[in-house]
Amino acid sequence: MHSNSPSKPFSQPSIPTTFPSQQNPNPYIVKKCISLLLSCASSILKLKQIHAFSIRHGLPLNNPDFGKHLIFSIVSLSGQMPYANNVFKNLENPNVFTWNTMIRGYAESDASRPALDVFRRMRGFIVDPDTHTYPFLLKAIGKLMDVRECEKVHCVVVRNGYEKLVFVQNALVHVYGACGYAESAYKVFEEMPERNLVTWNSVINGFAVNSRPNETLTLFREMGVEGVEPDGFTMVSLLTACAELGALALGRRAHGFMFKVGLDRNLHAANALLDVYAKCGKIREASKVFNEMEEKSIVSWTSLIVGLAVNGFGFEALELFKKLEREGLVPSEITFVGVLYACSHCGMVDEGFAYFNKMVEEFRIAPKIEHYGCMVDLLGRAGLVKQAYDYIKNMSVPPNAVIWRTLLGACANHGHLALGEIARVQLQKLEPKHCGDYVLLSNLYASERRWSEVQKVRKTMLNEGIRKFPGHSLVELGNNVHEFVMGDRSHPQSDDIYAKLAEITMLLRLEGYVPRTTNVLADIEEEEKETALSYHSEKIAIAFMLINTPSCTPISVVKNLRVCADCHLAIKLISKVFNREIVVRDRSRFHHFRNGSCSCRDYW
Repeated sequence: MHSNSPSKPFSQPSIPTTFPSQQNPNPYIVKKCISLLLSCASSILKLKQIHAFSIRHGLPLNNPDFGKHLIFSIVSLSGQMPYANNVFKNLENPNVFTWNTMIRGYAESDASRPALDVFRRMRGFIVDPDTHTYPFLLKAIGKLMDVRECEKVHCVVVRNGYEKLVFVQNALVHVYGACGYAESAYKVFEEMPERNLVTWNSVINGFAVNSRPNETLTLFREMGVEGVEPDGFTMVSLLTACAELGALALGRRAHGFMFKVGLDRNLHAANALLDVYAKCGKIREASKVFNEMEEKSIVSWTSLIVGLAVNGFGFEALELFKKLEREGLVPSEITFVGVLYACSHCGMVDEGFAYFNKMVEEFRIAPKIEHYGCMVDLLGRAGLVKQAYDYIKNMSVPPNAVIWRTLLGACANHGHLALGEIARVQLQKLEPKHCGDYVLLSNLYASERRWSEVQKVRKTMLNEGIRKFPGHSLVELGNNVHEFVMGDRSHPQSDDIYAKLAEITMLLRLEGYVPRTTNVLADIEEEEKETALSYHSEKIAIAFMLINTPSCTPISVVKNLRVCADCHLAIKLISKVFNREIVVRDRSRFHHFRNGSCSCRDYW
């Protein structure tokens, strides 16, 4: 039987344009989705599946309960901030927890500046920050090293009454230190009524990373007086200061403490300890630390490679690199800086170019300015100054001030006035008031006996208020570090020191020592030049140690400038006459003097 009604064409069921119950989602679905998020492991794929499940079951994108959990999961488990931001911008009236999550996510990402934008939007939406907002925000600022933003947030913190909270203050101490304002960090630290281990670590590290080792050691001692037990982070900061000062005795005490409490198994602390021994010239002890490490990172291998290189063991450094390759490890760009450094300081020009090509062709590492700097230094140290200049002209990246300064130093050492003046012109464009450039140029003119040009350079320095950094030498005796400058008479033992210097001079002359007065680049009489050479800071430091240490014990000296040829010759003879091993760490490398010879083989 057929119906008399008109027939209807067949059609697919219509697809709804909106999901049911978007305004009032099923509470069970909300709970279910949140429960799934809370039980999710660390897979971004699973997160997206849960997100898709929520949409299929009518849960709107702007649901605040689900949204905050989804954003928290994305940030915590995957850190994919574009995805998190897409979810976040669909939320209506996100709460302070969700704003904080976004700030934290950006703070922990490689691009942390958006954290500041999120904070500004948060304040624009009149959402009051809470105690968790500022530590995350300050962490982002610390990565940006933006002290002005830190000061602005500091003002907001004070205005909102959060300045007394220890974790906010800890964040402020950390950021000021990271931005290079160690004094500001210390001021916040001083005003803190409550301090914890994080506080001490932050202020100690602030001075350590800003090359303030004396303050670092002082704060570490105060920390002990306060009864706060150090951890691995503390030891890294302490050992960094020891490495910079060459404070071997303190480094050894730190090593003993680490062994006692088990921190010697902490990878970062062990790497820092290895660095201390290497930078104090104790390469055997550095190798021992390396060999005893249960876990090694590429930082461990690199530190020892560099340590071997600067201590004059270039061949051993390259053998260690070959072992690294045999272990199947992938060297980093910093590892190759160490390898090229080894070639440079041992005069291995052909090997240096071979390793540079290997880095580019085999390991596909694009050369950075540091690698090019090593190559220019490699050529310059070998006296190939013209080749170094040609190399600079053909570099694939623009040469920076360090590159030109390296060339200028090579010109001063090997007497190439024309190229030295070219390098100086470039340095005037890049860093016009760097005192070291004026000193190198002055030395270059003096070596050519162009005294009028020397006077012009010095007059320019005087007129522009540019002061030369004075040379100084550090030695460690007991728990104290003693500092000496040229002609220093401020030390309580000055009379004894200068009497010892006179004795040293007399004994060296009996060994055939003749002062190298060509190293005194000034237009003065020969006798005055000899007197000036006698009172160089490293000689004063060695005389002090000869007086105050038992015979036959090693002497270690840390000098901030390159050791001159006369001091190098004199210290070789001192090591023979007084039967002392003397280790001098200058601006660029170590010199191990023993029985009248030096580990650098007179190549530095």
